[in-house]
Amino acid sequence: ALGGTACVVTGQPFDTAKVKMQTFPDMYKGIVDCFVKTYKQVGFRGFYKGTSPALLANIAENSVLFMCYGFCQQIVRKIVGVDRKTKLSDLQNAAAGSFASAFATLVLCPTELVKCRLQAMHEMQLSGKIIQGHNTVWSVVKGVIQKDGPLGFYRGLSSTLLREVPGYFFFFGGYELSRTFFASGRSKDELGPIPLLLSGGFGGSCLWIAVYPVDCVKSRIQVLSMAGKQTGFMGTFVTVVRTEGVLALYSGLKPTMIRAFLANGALFLAYEYSRKLMMKQVDSY
Repeated sequence: ALGGTACVVTGQPFDTAKVKMQTFPDMYKGIVDCFVKTYKQVGFRGFYKGTSPALLANIAENSVLFMCYGFCQQIVRKIVGVDRKTKLSDLQNAAAGSFASAFATLVLCPTELVKCRLQAMHEMQLSGKIIQGHNTVWSVVKGVIQKDGPLGFYRGLSSTLLREVPGYFFFFGGYELSRTFFASGRSKDELGPIPLLLSGGFGGSCLWIAVYPVDCVKSRIQVLSMAGKQTGFMGTFVTVVRTEGVLALYSGLKPTMIRAFLANGALFLAYEYSRKLMMKQVDSY
């Protein structure tokens, strides 16, 4: 939960720019243009649209993710036939993280849908796709329930799964590999804040480089479905490639990579230090 909070506070403006550029690539020339136009049209608060569902999404996702990561590490130990306390290799940790992400997706998808819709609401109105936007979390939630029912919150579930499962293999793999590099023979638990920040940033960068086109399709499905029925993952993917070209799938990559490094560095730093603090409390009893 602390890791998720640190992640959102650090990276939300870049995440907002990412969603806007993914969903409406023709409106913005680049990251600077997106930031300038957003500030002129909506003000500074425009960068933090969808922060409350983003906080909820990240706290829920990371709480479930790291809890399941521990369980999945035990499952991997059983599969490879080693003792419960045996240290796993970087590759085995990556596999455990990938398994854990499937569970996290179930809590992430509904909150991410609300977040993305709030972030791109202004552009949906400007493009004429919707007449009047819903500017609060509750109004978006109410609109989804009225239009599609509870299952409407799971629009883009398949593309979220397609992003999370392979993405978190690279996320945890990159993080553990980087920690191994910085530890250079010592225990990874002895690493200070700078190596942890850099390792988290590297893990986050690996995730987004690997799955960015999938995330772009997911954002479009979740946002554009406000205006009417949206085709599934393959239909949306093919439409984007045919009408806009392959590069459209990489719209908003620059703010994403900046956010990935900063936000995931903060995420892992908060996670590792809060975990150590809690473990000390447990050991004292």
